Amino acid sequence: MNRMSGETALGLAWIIALVASLAVLFIGEVLGQTPCVLCWFQRAFMFPLAIVLGLGFWWRDGRVGRYGIALALGGGAVALWHMGLYVGLVPERIQPCTATGPSCTDDNQLVFGIPIPLMALATFALIGALSALSLKDTRT
Repeated sequence: MNRMSGETALGLAWIIALVASLAVLFIGEVLGQTPCVLCWFQRAFMFPLAIVLGLGFWWRDGRVGRYGIALALGGGAVALWHMGLYVGLVPERIQPCTATGPSCTDDNQLVFGIPIPLMALATFALIGALSALSLKDTRT
């Protein structure tokens, strides 16, 4: 069985972060869907992932996965909180959205029938796992 090299894992993590960054820009700028507060916080973690992982891949820095894990954990924590709000596990009274702005729990949080918080959580989890996998070659 072939195992994935650290460089391949880092490249995949970078591609996923880049596609996710471009997708949220498309949703916001082309489709006109205004991001809620929690989506902005998740963007604050996703955009640096695309840059940091891309530079690490370009420079063949096998240890850049450490930063990928840290950013993915931060973004994943926000996405998990957002998912809790979306499904109703987190009480609505601590919801950070304003009455006039976009809501973290509205139907506009769906893209192709999938909640945006769920997509973000899965994306951060995958990037974090691939970043951790990219570090295994640097331990020897």
